[in-house]
Amino acid sequence: MIQRKSDDAQCPTRRQFLKRSSAVAAVVAAPTLSISRSAHAAGSEVIRIGMVGCGGRCTGAASDAMTADPGTRLVAMSDLFADRVHAKRAALKQQYPDQVAVDDDHCFVGLDGYQHVIDSVDVVLIACAAKFHPMYLMAGIEASRHVFVEKPHAIDPAGINVVNAATELAKKKNLGVLSGLQSRFHMGYRQTMQRVHDGEIGQIISIEENFLRGPYGHTERPQGMRELEVQCGNQYRFSWLCGDDVPQSLVHNLDRATWALGEMTPVKCHGLGGRSTNKYRLGDVFDHNCVVYEYDNGVRLYALCRTTPGCYGENSSKIMGTKGVAYPLSSQITGENEWKFSGPMESPYVVEHKEFLQSIRAGTPLNCGDYMARSTLIGIMGQLSCYSGKEVTWKAVSNSDYHLQNEYVKEHNRTVPKPEDCTWDMEPPTAPDAEGVYPVCAVPGVTVNV
Repeated sequence: MIQRKSDDAQCPTRRQFLKRSSAVAAVVAAPTLSISRSAHAAGSEVIRIGMVGCGGRCTGAASDAMTADPGTRLVAMSDLFADRVHAKRAALKQQYPDQVAVDDDHCFVGLDGYQHVIDSVDVVLIACAAKFHPMYLMAGIEASRHVFVEKPHAIDPAGINVVNAATELAKKKNLGVLSGLQSRFHMGYRQTMQRVHDGEIGQIISIEENFLRGPYGHTERPQGMRELEVQCGNQYRFSWLCGDDVPQSLVHNLDRATWALGEMTPVKCHGLGGRSTNKYRLGDVFDHNCVVYEYDNGVRLYALCRTTPGCYGENSSKIMGTKGVAYPLSSQITGENEWKFSGPMESPYVVEHKEFLQSIRAGTPLNCGDYMARSTLIGIMGQLSCYSGKEVTWKAVSNSDYHLQNEYVKEHNRTVPKPEDCTWDMEPPTAPDAEGVYPVCAVPGVTVNV
């Protein structure tokens, strides 16, 4: 990988990093956790954590981990942009003065920054452009690090194949893998799902999932940046980086539905979607998607997401059964067995890190690989159906090694590079027209994928 030249002299080059690697242990004064053995009781040893990505989500993950376990120390950070690294380091240092120990030598900038972070820590937190999540996850596991990886865990079947291989390797090496699908750690959701599994709403007939809201990130083009920087700095707006909204956002809903169905996978799905306006010119993603999933037992899952401004909004999960309806997001059941959760509540974002770090200290690290890959692939399956306008089967998508492309590269006889082939001086795989509008990433009825 080619490291971006830093505009901050304090961020090291690869050569400087190698020279300084022997000093990593001195970043914190306390002893560090031995990955090869069980740690002592919680809080008795330091666990070094590092951030790959310095956007809001990875910053949140670092905050959650430090809140969950006072024995954690943030010791390394990386991003494609130096200003993000230093701004988030300052913000976290103010919030966690005794736990943030990131010196200038461990602020990394560039496409190879992830590897420098992995080399410096016990637990790596990955939350950046989802295109790179599988590669970074595998790199962490190969280096014998525990890994938290944000959703979506991949954006195409090829990426899911890497995720599956990485999580299987993690099992063999007794390493932890924590998913950013935090619904599984919500106390109210857990009790709701247990009641669903216990039959309190009867047999599930259908499920409705909604994630309807405004767009992520900027919708107008930032100035003073070259094209690749524009796209990488606004990854949610470009399909080749984020995978679009079904795996990016609706995956939370799909994960809850799959949980309710006992991890059952759909037989097939059909979807529709597109971009309804060019008013907001930044990006090539769809702004509305709808997918219908069909299951062997006759259940249908209706999943909708939208990012069009000025429209009706709703974030909900509705599990409909023969005896009632379960609403996980409000943690209640209506029908024959009325119930509402009334227990103590703690942020699931914090709970997931608390349980993860406790499991690492106990020598029995959590591995969320099975459900995180399954739910992500269900999202990918739906997005590919929306893109192509065709029915997609679980068998086809599970057996595929398809690497996500877009219509622009096909029209220009190019390809979207694989994660390992991306460089900081490459031409991005899409570009705006003379009026500044990006071509839509897919054309239903024309686009071919799986």
